[in-house]
Amino acid sequence: MKQERLYKILLGPVVSEKSAVAGDEANQVVFRVVSDAVKPEVKAAVEKMFDVRVEAVQILNVKGKTKRTKHGIGRRSDWKKAYVRLAQGQEIDFSVAAD
Repeated sequence: MKQERLYKILLGPVVSEKSAVAGDEANQVVFRVVSDAVKPEVKAAVEKMFDVRVEAVQILNVKGKTKRTKHGIGRRSDWKKAYVRLAQGQEIDFSVAAD
């Protein structure tokens, strides 16, 4: 895998109640990933970017919602997210330190 590809795999963390529960109970972190990402790429990207050990990766497709607008009915894009289980004692801290 090329280094450039690894840096483009992860689009950002998914912050929700469900991802917070997964983080507390199963030591998992949830990321939004590119639509053509596969498990080995996600694992390599997380290990390289955050310097942690990854035990498992689960990927799922999230279907876009249908929304009503003043111009009719529209549809949001489908996207992909990855649940990344970290090894025991490993963690990723997304909080930003304020000066």
